[in-house]
Amino acid sequence: MPKLLVLHGPNLSRLGQREPERYGQTTLAAINQRLQRLCEAAEIDFEAVQSNHEGELIDYIHAAADEGVGYIVINPAALTHTSIGLRDALLAVQIPFIEVHLSNIHARESFRQRSYLADVAQGVVSGLGAEGYELAARAAIRRMGG
Repeated sequence: MPKLLVLHGPNLSRLGQREPERYGQTTLAAINQRLQRLCEAAEIDFEAVQSNHEGELIDYIHAAADEGVGYIVINPAALTHTSIGLRDALLAVQIPFIEVHLSNIHARESFRQRSYLADVAQGVVSGLGAEGYELAARAAIRRMGG
């Protein structure tokens, strides 16, 4: 059975509490529950991980190559704008991925408008809040044949 891995970067554990006017009031647990239901309906295995640590996210990406992950949905959060390591890990495992952002990074501060992942991602969903995760997951599920 194909598997979808969803990676949530730094500070996303604070969703629902952190700047709700910008990031919404939906919690990370609620997002993961919705994604779990989508995957169950499509008979796709699902795993979601949140980490505030770049190296831990890279370890999950490396492990994904050995665990039969067919697609990754990643919200790298602030690491979007800084992490060549995440980019290199995603390229190394050659698992297709979709980049997700709750806010529209192109309408934010200039330092947030550059993504180190976007040009190697299958797609980018930005600015649609928690719904962006669902749109990305649906696209990934379709691409895995679910």
